[in-house]
Amino acid sequence: MVCFSGHVCVCVCVCVSSVLQAWLWCVSLWPCWLSHAVPLDCKDETGSLIQCTSISQEKLLDRVIQHAELIYRVSEESCTLFEQMFVPYPLHALRNQGGTMCHTKPFPIPGSKSEIQQISDKWLLHSVLMLVQSWMEPLIYLQTTLNRYDDAPDTLLNKTKWVSDKLLSLEQGVVVLIRKMLDEGILTPSIFEHTLTPYDEPSPEIPESVLRDYNLLICFKKDAHKMETFLKLLKCRQSNKLSCLSY
Repeated sequence: MVCFSGHVCVCVCVCVSSVLQAWLWCVSLWPCWLSHAVPLDCKDETGSLIQCTSISQEKLLDRVIQHAELIYRVSEESCTLFEQMFVPYPLHALRNQGGTMCHTKPFPIPGSKSEIQQISDKWLLHSVLMLVQSWMEPLIYLQTTLNRYDDAPDTLLNKTKWVSDKLLSLEQGVVVLIRKMLDEGILTPSIFEHTLTPYDEPSPEIPESVLRDYNLLICFKKDAHKMETFLKLLKCRQSNKLSCLSY
């Protein structure tokens, strides 16, 4: 077990047998309006569509990126919807200030463009997996707390649950990528404990619990964007492009 800054502890995960097949099955349960973004069928020798039992590394990376893109998009929508419903306009500036109190801040994950460009493919993948796993419990917490709001719209509740479910699918996809690309059986640390940081100066205009949930949504949106960026940078490198400096 390893601890970051004395309050975030991690344990090492081992064993990922048959994860690919489970991940493909999980993806197949997506709503129809998303299915066009994730091609699930393969063709046999006669050209007939069959269920995929294996997938190339390139196609797997593409699907993982599609997962990350959709998760980031829905996280943006959730953050905006929560903001419109529960956060007074003068406090909307918190969205630009968010990140200083995120529970993932102590993690050894690069933040600047120059740092990101310098890290290896291996660390890109492990950073994505670390971020994904670190948000499992906070998103479950967020679902629970949003259910206690008297006027939380079903759209927000559904989006939060959807993201939580798809984060698990993304984790499984990244696990398989690590096996395929790095040939590793022991994976990155899995974060099981976290601390929700309280606000030192709660605003009289809004309850502290609402500010905490708002900060969670802001932090998740930022980390979801990191996941997407890291995976797209990896894809760029795999494509042997001359320059991937835009990521």
